[in-house]
Amino acid sequence: MHKYIPAGALCLLALAGTISVPPSATASPRVAAEGTGGHGSFSVRLVDVPGSLINDTRARQYIIDNLHPGTTIRRRVEVANTSDEPARVVVYPGAAGIRHGSFIGALGGRRSELTSWTSLSRKRLEVPAHSTARTSVTIRVPRDAAPGERYGVIWAQVSGGDGPGVTLVNRAGIRLYLSVGGHNPPPTKFTVDTMTAERDRAGRAIVKAQVHNTGGRALDLSGTLNLAKVGGSINAGPYAVQLGTTLAPGQSEPVTVPVTDQVDNGPWKATLHLKSGLYEETYRARITFPRHGGHGRPVPAQAVVAGRHMALYGGAAGLALGGVILPAVMWRRRKAASRDT
Repeated sequence: MHKYIPAGALCLLALAGTISVPPSATASPRVAAEGTGGHGSFSVRLVDVPGSLINDTRARQYIIDNLHPGTTIRRRVEVANTSDEPARVVVYPGAAGIRHGSFIGALGGRRSELTSWTSLSRKRLEVPAHSTARTSVTIRVPRDAAPGERYGVIWAQVSGGDGPGVTLVNRAGIRLYLSVGGHNPPPTKFTVDTMTAERDRAGRAIVKAQVHNTGGRALDLSGTLNLAKVGGSINAGPYAVQLGTTLAPGQSEPVTVPVTDQVDNGPWKATLHLKSGLYEETYRARITFPRHGGHGRPVPAQAVVAGRHMALYGGAAGLALGGVILPAVMWRRRKAASRDT
């Protein structure tokens, strides 16, 4: 049985010492859309966070779970109307997929296997001006469901007219990542195969890393890049990874990092730290930017083994402490022996 925690209560739990979360976790992010009337907008957010995923930033934004066949889960979704007029919002599940590094929700409420498992307590919400309303999402996994991961979207939609025969449709959605499996969830895992140094037509530096999803869950990648001049003392960064890259299991796509400073060609030691949810990896490569617009040759990236440097430092510290403690022990033994004689 899953334990859920309201996203708004995370701050109180942190103050009570029950769960430690960063300040940014006080509420789930809202996904907004422009209102059809031009007087404001509406947004949708996830209200509940699973207790087992309390530290996973993805779980505060999306409905993510690994379930056994025959399991039922429920999550609450909140729609906020920030316009000056009441809003009639339709909420429904839709199909989705991951293609070319992007999570894409299908248009027109197209159905899928996952949407057939999904229902809502309230499909139509009458939301007063500058108010909120909630509905519950229920997902019932059939007992004969095949293992694997499915994707979908919970859409909140507002429709309005803009002249005869014209209907404007505005939507905001919450992603669904649902994995069906056994007792252990499929692992999250990825590799960075290569890094490529590029320059655009304006001469701005860009680094592209080819990432391969080798695990069993979809990835939403974020992270940073640091540069260190080879044979020098110049460091640059960190530079934020361009957000929006999503990979389904088995997919491989480039992750782009714009270098916002003016840097020379190098060579540079590039250290890329990537994460998806709670899973993190760090890779390094030696790259050289081209002199003019274009891209260099892809360079194989090497994984930085976690704990390797800590073990080295720990061993060095042990040797240093041994150099202090061992002579002191020997001095005490000699002093005790002289007293006995």
